[in-house]
Amino acid sequence: MTISTAANLAHLGAGIAIGFGAVGAGLGIGIATKGLMEAISRQPEIAGKAVGFFMLGAALAEACALYAFVVAFMLLGK
Repeated sequence: MTISTAANLAHLGAGIAIGFGAVGAGLGIGIATKGLMEAISRQPEIAGKAVGFFMLGAALAEACALYAFVVAFMLLGK
C-alpha cells in the first residue's frame, strides 16, 4: 500500500467517523426530545425536573459526536 493510498483511506475513515457520530447524536437527541415532550404532555407538573434530565442526556449524546470529531482529526494526523 502506498502512502497516498493510506492517506486517502485515512481521509475516508475520518469522514465515516464524523458522519456516524453526527447521525448518532442527532438520533439520540431526537429520541430524547420525543420522550421529553411525551412526558410533559402527560404530566405538566414535572416539566422543570424533566428538562434538567433532558439537558443531561443531550449533553451525553453530543459528547459522542465530539468523540467522533476527535477520532476524525486523529485519523487525519492533525
